[in-house]
Amino acid sequence: MRERPRVFVTRQVPEGALAPLEGWAEVEVWPEFLPPPRAELARRLAVADGVITMITDRIDDGLLAGAPRLRVVSNCAVGYDNVDVQAAQRRGILVTHTPGVLTEATADLAMALILACARCLPQAEADLRAGRWTTWHPLQWLGLELDGATLGIVGLGRIGRAVARRARAFGMQVLYSSRRRHPDAEEELGVAYADLDSLLARSDIVTLHVPLTPETRHLLDGRRLARMKPGAILINTARGGVVDEQALVEALRQGHLAMAGLDVYGQEPVPPHHPLLQLPNVIALPHIGSATRRTRWRMARLAAENCAAVLRGLRPPHPVPEMA
Repeated sequence: MRERPRVFVTRQVPEGALAPLEGWAEVEVWPEFLPPPRAELARRLAVADGVITMITDRIDDGLLAGAPRLRVVSNCAVGYDNVDVQAAQRRGILVTHTPGVLTEATADLAMALILACARCLPQAEADLRAGRWTTWHPLQWLGLELDGATLGIVGLGRIGRAVARRARAFGMQVLYSSRRRHPDAEEELGVAYADLDSLLARSDIVTLHVPLTPETRHLLDGRRLARMKPGAILINTARGGVVDEQALVEALRQGHLAMAGLDVYGQEPVPPHHPLLQLPNVIALPHIGSATRRTRWRMARLAAENCAAVLRGLRPPHPVPEMA
């Protein structure tokens, strides 16, 4: 009898999401709240045919070298910068991801951050809780009205388009910057193309929706942050490395930018002493863009389907673009 394929899942996932693997694969799920340490991950991969990983799992060449049976790394995320795709390709290991299923949830969170920053919600709530709300005053907690404001979207993929739909419903003028123009989106969504520097200079709010690649790392560096409109707002629900965080701290401290709404950071978890967390004009969230019950279930189910397809010798629904 042929040995059942072994699959290691690096974190507990919503109930029922692993059904595509049940009954024919031997599935082991890491039971702890924190991710498996590197030594434990290496031990599990040494005998695994497939692994379902999270964005917190760094799958590099060293780990893959010690995984002779491994056929698939099924990343439970849209982004896959945590996986060394080139190393996997050299070893004949397929890498998959979970695009599409978290589009609406992430777009919802980006819009929530836009609203919260524009209307100074953190400052207003902090003042109320601290007893600083002593009277209604016509000059207190004045924010930005979205109707008629300009939103700049950097990256017009699935999530960027979903944010554009929401922004248009609020009466915003929407610019986008992308590696190429999207005439279909321009017609359907009423958005206008602008090169990145022009978008930054013209936008009241800039929201980032690009993957982290060598080309996009520190895409918003000190020079580009300085090009943003004085008093503008920056939203990042993509990847922390897209922004030079030290330069962002300075732009916020000096008042060049009014607010930043962040769900992602260069180092995660972000340390509590990080300068960004000390600024009153930053809304900081712990990477919850996909944190809805439906989306997290769908992500895990799609990761299981990707893994199962490869182990059955079939083409997976969503290989990463480099392997498509």
